[in-house]
Amino acid sequence: MSIYQFDHLVHFVDHPLDAMEQLRRIGLHVVEGGRHETYGTYNTLSYFDLSYIEIIGTFDKKLVEAAAGIEHSLRETFVDRNYAEGLTRVAIRTNDIEADAKRFKENGLNVNGPLPLSRRRPDGKLITWRLLYVGTNHNTLELPFFIQWDDEDEDRKEELIEQSVIAEHSNGNLAIDSIGFAVADLQQTVETWTRYFDLEKGDSFIDDHLNASAQTLILKGGNLTFYSPLGEGKVKEVLNQHGEAPFTVDFSGANQKGQFHILGAQYRYI
Repeated sequence: MSIYQFDHLVHFVDHPLDAMEQLRRIGLHVVEGGRHETYGTYNTLSYFDLSYIEIIGTFDKKLVEAAAGIEHSLRETFVDRNYAEGLTRVAIRTNDIEADAKRFKENGLNVNGPLPLSRRRPDGKLITWRLLYVGTNHNTLELPFFIQWDDEDEDRKEELIEQSVIAEHSNGNLAIDSIGFAVADLQQTVETWTRYFDLEKGDSFIDDHLNASAQTLILKGGNLTFYSPLGEGKVKEVLNQHGEAPFTVDFSGANQKGQFHILGAQYRYI
């Protein structure tokens, strides 16, 4: 069985450089990422150890749409959402992406990949990795996609620290506590993700602020929490406007608590 860790959360925005400045103002360390030359996108990045948020936008929608023909791909999600700003998908890091592809096929999932990808950093270095997209013909909440970096984790971390990509956040020693998803059927979604990805269940609770029932799945580097509405509130609003999707990211370790709504996403210091 592969070892899974949270890798990154994708926040789609119209202008990643403008978003970078907004996120810096709420206490996050954010840096320029690079361009995916053949896929029409570019990004900025905010790291929390090796977990990170990718703030991504387009520089050429024709290239994006050409790449969107890959079923369950990230670019397909951008196009299907009509390039709406907000949180879109999560990526899980794996140590054996070939074995994952085989296992997911055996479990009846549609599988595309592993696919080799790359981007060029502002300093000119080419970063390479492989992606695996999985899904079903009937899931309304897109499943995670999977990533295996070509460099070892410790080597990547050392280099990212040297490049000041991993650095102190101005609002404290922050870590990603959890990514929150709005879902219609809490129990069914949790059981599906538990079965496919062998994730351990954590706390179940009521979030009074969101007016929703919730269940957490444990994932090193950033848990996954699913919220189902109990009535009017943010979760019901997300379902009505976007359908089932991630909508919030919670951080631990903040010097100052609070929440911020930025470009279709909710950032919470808990």
